[in-house]
Amino acid sequence: MKIKSISIILILLMATLVSGCMAVKEESYAQSADTFSVEYEEAYDDSSARTVAGGGADNGVASSVDRKTITTVDMTIQVNDAAAGVDEISKMAVAAGGYVSGSSIYDSYYSGSDTRKEGYVTVRVPESGCSSFLGKVEILGEVTHKSVNAQDVTEEYIDVKARLDNLQRQETRLQEILNMTKTVEEVLNVEKELGRVRGEIESFTGRLNYLEDRIEFSTINIRLTEPRPITHSWGIRDAVSESVRGFIAMVNALIILVGYLLPLLIVVTVFVGIILIVRKRVRK
Repeated sequence: MKIKSISIILILLMATLVSGCMAVKEESYAQSADTFSVEYEEAYDDSSARTVAGGGADNGVASSVDRKTITTVDMTIQVNDAAAGVDEISKMAVAAGGYVSGSSIYDSYYSGSDTRKEGYVTVRVPESGCSSFLGKVEILGEVTHKSVNAQDVTEEYIDVKARLDNLQRQETRLQEILNMTKTVEEVLNVEKELGRVRGEIESFTGRLNYLEDRIEFSTINIRLTEPRPITHSWGIRDAVSESVRGFIAMVNALIILVGYLLPLLIVVTVFVGIILIVRKRVRK
């Protein structure tokens, strides 16, 4: 009986100990889960805050980003002297802080003896002074054609700049790793990767410089024409010219007609001659 009582008491003690351990374990697990949840929420809130502050949201980017555009203008203007107009526009471009990238003067042939000069000039002027420059050019003559094209390259500009920054950070890190390498194989591997990164840096740097140049300076293509000369011949010169051309055309037509009829005339003449000779002999 005593042995039974002792056994029951031991069993109860063991059950109490086990239940206590399980309770402690559950409490510890709950505390760990709460701690992880709080840390995760804090990290998420901090990440979200950084995203909003950096303009990570689409609406934020759309409203705060500085738009990058490439402006190209095509214009045709009628002036009294095309050569003088090209020179004047070239001087105006330099005065506006720009430069001339190409120009030409040539003869244009129209109907008859009507020959006029035409010019073509391409200038690059700062984007900030583009409108003012165009206003001065339009004063030189009569604008017969004008078109303005603004190409938005904001997305490409931001992408190229971000890639370039990332590559430059990679280059710095690879340089640090190269200084820590000890074996020849490690040095060769790091230098190979470093060469690849530097090649991409040069490529993206060139593209970024091109975009910045096109964004900063507008391209303006200007064609200059001269007006048709006014003459006071009351149509006499035109009438004489038309009569001369008509006479020449008639002579050409007669020559062609004679060329077609000449073989026939020869045949008819020979045939008539034979008939006359035969008749003469018959009469004798």
